[in-house]
Amino acid sequence: MRVFTVLCFVSFCIFSSQSVLAQSDTKQQSADYSVHTHTFKSAVLNEERTVVVQLPKSYQSEPNKVYPVIYRLDGAGNIPLASAVIERLQNDNRAPEVIIVAIESTNRLRDFYSTVNKEPQGPVGEGGGAAKFLTFFEQELIPLVNKNYRTHNYKVIAGASAGGVFALYALQANPELFQAHIAYSPAVWWNYGASVKSTKSFIAKTKGLNSYVYINIGEEAGIMRERYDELQQAMQLHKVRELRFFSDAFDGVSHNLTSVAGAFNAYHNLFLPKQMPISDLTDDVASIDAYYQNLSQQWGEQIAPPDRAVRSLGYNLTGSKQFTRAIEVFKYNIKNHPKSVDAFSALSYGYEMQGNTRQALKHMESALTIADDSYPYINYLKETKARLQAELSKS
Repeated sequence: MRVFTVLCFVSFCIFSSQSVLAQSDTKQQSADYSVHTHTFKSAVLNEERTVVVQLPKSYQSEPNKVYPVIYRLDGAGNIPLASAVIERLQNDNRAPEVIIVAIESTNRLRDFYSTVNKEPQGPVGEGGGAAKFLTFFEQELIPLVNKNYRTHNYKVIAGASAGGVFALYALQANPELFQAHIAYSPAVWWNYGASVKSTKSFIAKTKGLNSYVYINIGEEAGIMRERYDELQQAMQLHKVRELRFFSDAFDGVSHNLTSVAGAFNAYHNLFLPKQMPISDLTDDVASIDAYYQNLSQQWGEQIAPPDRAVRSLGYNLTGSKQFTRAIEVFKYNIKNHPKSVDAFSALSYGYEMQGNTRQALKHMESALTIADDSYPYINYLKETKARLQAELSKS
């Protein structure tokens, strides 16, 4: 975790050195990303607001591609961390490219809290504007982003402290507006724990919720920790169908660093990887189709079950001696990739591990029929065929 934090801090310094002018619809190139700033008068909020939009590296070169959008509260200073984490995940096929929209704050206590604080511990009389701020998202900001950029309908809202409370409020007030809600150390102590009470009430009456929630906390103590723990435990215990819930607690991490400590887990758990986890595979190979349909909806592009990824599932099953299931997975893969040498070779291996030498030879011969001399493992295929023939001749 310490090494990763250092890497993120270095990335933060590099990206932060490239400033963006706060003018209406300005554009600046930041490394391989293009950055646009929009300043406009909000009719809902009755004030001028500024948002900074970072576009993915492929945005110009792939004009037909659409992207998920991360809405990050509290300004452009938060873009570098999210960008560095997601880029690292992309390099491992664990996240899509994304558009990041950072909303600069004017009066964050007013905008982020749905109730006015009456508890003497905090600033009494502040807050209460979250409903109007969410309307700003619904009626002005999201339509502006969708109009100007190639987005698709997977949206993430992320914020820290008061911003985390707003992310949880958005989940309750309009559950379908965002598909993921990230709350770094949400300040749920506010107004006698009003957001804890409302969240508990919401999940108690919610049967199903196709969404994602990540929350975390650092070294906070006192009523902040008590009320956060009450929230975390309620969400952990109340199993809402289809809701993916994750939480972290970081000892020795200050309140202001929980976004740094939690960013990797927040996005690592959020995005489905191209390599389907074996834990998501049921006895029915249709679960593979379902997984990649969900992944395609999240990533914003049609991703068919990859040959290599499905073979990996089959090899995982053979490794645990689940040969019948492995063979079904390998057969499924051949239906999707009928010209793949590797797909037939994998099925041959599955049958061999099961002890069915005749079927193993049959499918190894099929692999050789497709392969030519440019195939890098042609000698392995030929040697395997000869070995299987020799074993059959002995029986």
